Amino acid sequence: MALTPAQQQAFSRYQALWVGVAISSCIGLLMYLATTRFIESDSRERFANHARNAQNTIVARVKSYTDVLRATASLFRTSDTITRAQFHEYAAGLALQDNFPAIDTINYAEHVTQQTRPAFERRLHEEQDANPGLAISAAIRPNGTEVERVRESYSVVTFIEPSSASTTAFGLDLQTNAYVEKIILATRDSGQMMNSGTPIGAISGPNRAFLGLRLPIYTPGAPLDSVDQRRAAYRGSVGIAFSVPRLVQGVLAEMPVNNVRMTLLDQDIPPPGGGPVSPTAMRILFDSAGQLHSLPDEADPARFTTTLPVNFHGRAWKVTFSTPKKEIYTEFDTFYPKLAAFAGFGGSMLMYALLHTLTSSRRRALMIAADMTQELRASQARLQASHETLRRLAAHTDQIKELERKRIAREIHDDLGQNLLALRIETDMLASRTRSSHTRLHARAHATLQQIDATIKSVRQIINDLRPNVLDLGLSAAVEWQVKEFRRVTGIECELHEQVRDDCISDQRATAFFRILQESLSNITRHAQATRVSVELTLLTDSLYMSIRDNGNGLADMARQKAGSFGLVGIEERITMLGGSLSIKGVPGIGTTVSVSAPADDARDHEGSGENDGNQAPWEINPQPVPASRITAERLENLSP
Repeated sequence: MALTPAQQQAFSRYQALWVGVAISSCIGLLMYLATTRFIESDSRERFANHARNAQNTIVARVKSYTDVLRATASLFRTSDTITRAQFHEYAAGLALQDNFPAIDTINYAEHVTQQTRPAFERRLHEEQDANPGLAISAAIRPNGTEVERVRESYSVVTFIEPSSASTTAFGLDLQTNAYVEKIILATRDSGQMMNSGTPIGAISGPNRAFLGLRLPIYTPGAPLDSVDQRRAAYRGSVGIAFSVPRLVQGVLAEMPVNNVRMTLLDQDIPPPGGGPVSPTAMRILFDSAGQLHSLPDEADPARFTTTLPVNFHGRAWKVTFSTPKKEIYTEFDTFYPKLAAFAGFGGSMLMYALLHTLTSSRRRALMIAADMTQELRASQARLQASHETLRRLAAHTDQIKELERKRIAREIHDDLGQNLLALRIETDMLASRTRSSHTRLHARAHATLQQIDATIKSVRQIINDLRPNVLDLGLSAAVEWQVKEFRRVTGIECELHEQVRDDCISDQRATAFFRILQESLSNITRHAQATRVSVELTLLTDSLYMSIRDNGNGLADMARQKAGSFGLVGIEERITMLGGSLSIKGVPGIGTTVSVSAPADDARDHEGSGENDGNQAPWEINPQPVPASRITAERLENLSP
C-alpha cells in the first residue's frame, strides 16, 4: 500500500526523531562512563595523597624517636662516669610520657668482660648496700630461658628509665639471646644504629608489638676508624623499647577520611637464631581493624587501597591504607556523572535538532518554490531563534565556567589551604623547639618551612588565576586590584578613576565587567606597546560605564576581523548578554579606547532572557554558610612567606 505525501512526511519526522534520540543516548552514555572513570581516578589519587601524608607522619615520628636515642648516646660520650642519678635526671628532662609517648623504656647496657665481671658485680653490690631502697640486681642474670653460661663478654642492663616500671630488667644480660647478641655485636663493630628486628617478647602481645633500637657507646676521644679500634673503645650500648601502636597512634585521626584501615607489616622477619631472612616472610605489627591474620584485598572493587614503603633503619616496612570508596566520594561526585550524561544527551539533541531544523528548512525552501518569500522569512525567523538560543547557551556556559572556577578556587583554598596551614604550624613548632637543642634538625625544619611558604604562595597564585578572591568584595575592589597587578607585572603606568557603589551591582554583572577589563589589559600588554593606560569606572543613575584607554599604536579596523582572534568577540558577547553596548575607537599611532556600558540593574536581563528565579542555580538563591574548615583556612592568607 502506497503512502500519501503527508504520511511520508510524518514517517520521515518520526524516523529522524528516533535517530536523534539514539545518537544522543550514545553520547550521553559515553559522557557518563568517562565522567565516572575520571571521578574514580581523581578520588583514588586524593586517597593516595592522604596516605602519603600519613606515611610522612610515621617516618617523622620514627625519626624523632631515633633522635632521642642519639641524644642519649651523646650523654654517655661526654664522660666516662655517668651516674644513675644523672641518667635519671636526663630521662626526666625528656618527659617521655608527654613528648614521646611511644617510648616504653630507655636503657644503658654496660659492656662487661669475663675479667671485669667480678669488679662490676662488686660495684653493683656496693651500690645496693649504699642505697637499700634501690631495686637493682647485684649479679649478672640470664634472661630465664637458658642456663647461664660463661662467655667472654656480657651486655648488662645497668641503667633503665622509668626505673619504677622496669625493675626486673636491672642486671639482665642481653646477650643471652642469640639474636640480640648478634645485633649488639654488629652495632659494636659498625658503629651504626640497629633495630631489634623482632618484637620484644616480654612486653609484646597480639596487635601490641614493642620493638627496640640500639646504638653503641665508645670511650670519648678514642679512634674509631677500624673494627679493631671500635672493639677496643666499646663501652656498651644505649637502647629504647617503643610501642608500635602508640607510634602510629593519631595518624588515622589526622586523615580527613572515615573508616580507614591501616596495616603495618614487617617484611624482613629474621628466623630464630639469626639466620638468613626469607624474601616472602612478613609479620603484621599493627592493624587498626585488629585482623592480624589477613591483609586488605587490594583487588576489592569496592575499596581504595594504597600500600607505601617505610624504611625502619634497614628494615623494610609496608603500611597499607584501605577505605570504602563511598567514604571518598562526595555528594557532587555521585551526582556529577548523571549530570554529565544529561548534558551530553540534551546538548546532542539540541545540536541534532538544530542541524535537522536547518536541513529541513533548506529542503522545504527548495521544494516550495512558489511561496519562496514566505518560506524564506520563516527560515530566517527559525535561524534567528536558533542563534539567540545558542547565544543564551554560550552565556549560560560562561556563567557555569565562572561558577566552576569559583568552586575550584574555594575547594583549593579550603581543603589544601587548611592542610598547608596545619603543616606550617607543625613545622614552625618543630623549628622553634629545635632552635637551641638540635641545630641540624632546626636547619632542616627551617628549610621545610620555607618550602611550605613557597607552596602557599603558589597556591595563592593559582587561586587568583582561577578567580581572584577580591572579586567577592565587589567590582570596585576587584578593578583596583587588577590595575595594581597590571602595573606590577608589566611596569606600565596605569591610572584608575572610579565612582561606584558595589551594593548596586550583581555578582554576574561585576564578573562580566571584571573579565572585560582583564581581556582589554591583556590585549594592551600583547599588542599595544603602550606606556600609559587609563581606566575609568562610573555608575550613573541607570547604567554602569567603563572605559580603557591607552597611548599605544592604535587598533586598526581590520584587526577586529582578524581570523582566530576571539578576545574582542568575547567582550562583545559578554556586554550584549548584559543588554549593553560596546565601542572601540582606535587611531594608529595615538592609541585605542574600549568603552562598554550596561544597565545598572538586572531587570532588563531577566526580561530579555525570559528566565525567573526558578531557573537560577540553587546556590545563588540560598547561599550556604561558610564551613568551619574555610574559616580556619582563611588564615592562610595572613601567612608571610
